[in-house]
Amino acid sequence: MVAQICGLETQYMISGEGDIPVVLLHGWGSSFDVYKGIISGLADRCKFYAVNFPGCAGSQVMNEPWTVDNYCDFVLEFLSFVGLDNQSPVFVGHSHGGRVILALAGSGKINPSKIVLLDSAGIVAEKTPRQKRRAKNFKRIKRVLSLPVIKNFSGGLLDAARRHYGSADYNSAPPVLRNTMVSLVNTDLRDKIGNIKCPTLLIWGDKDTDTPLSSAEIIKSKISDCGLCVIKGTGHFSFCEKPYEALTILRAFIK
Repeated sequence: MVAQICGLETQYMISGEGDIPVVLLHGWGSSFDVYKGIISGLADRCKFYAVNFPGCAGSQVMNEPWTVDNYCDFVLEFLSFVGLDNQSPVFVGHSHGGRVILALAGSGKINPSKIVLLDSAGIVAEKTPRQKRRAKNFKRIKRVLSLPVIKNFSGGLLDAARRHYGSADYNSAPPVLRNTMVSLVNTDLRDKIGNIKCPTLLIWGDKDTDTPLSSAEIIKSKISDCGLCVIKGTGHFSFCEKPYEALTILRAFIK
């Protein structure tokens, strides 16, 4: 299904036969299809409302770079569209979707009955020495190639540097999403997380290198009613890598 959300053509879906409303927010560059296993496994007790963020799957790309606040406004408009703006659904978010939930709940813009964060973003981890060196090298190259006497003759050298130093997600995205990604990965929400009072469940992969387990431990320490379940041997998509284990945990929490 398609709706106009924040002036953008947006894909969304509503599925499930249960009476517990659950909002699903996916990660960067993903889509609500990543939740197929969860939807199928909990369809008897939950009604799911899922939306694809701008630039993901069939949702229209925004014209200007967004901040996490823009994503919050987008979700709030979606909630109003599906009639959940005055309710207290369960919110489930993976990676970037978790970051948006943390921003919304930490700012008091939503009132969830429960929150589930799956390998969530939202904590800016301390960079390793190697990451710091790479960032410093790219900034130096960018500064030189952007000089007026050079930039008209540098051809695709700056783009080549971006491809070399940037992540796969960054390199595969159009410019507006690249700039959005830079804003998001530098947004740390730990000052807002302590405002979250509803029961919160963290499901994490112990091998996650995108949002490391240390981020989960920080989130857990700041939310008073929070539990952490670590799925051994999994990475950033822990709930997909071991779906039955994740589903068992979710069925016990969402009841």
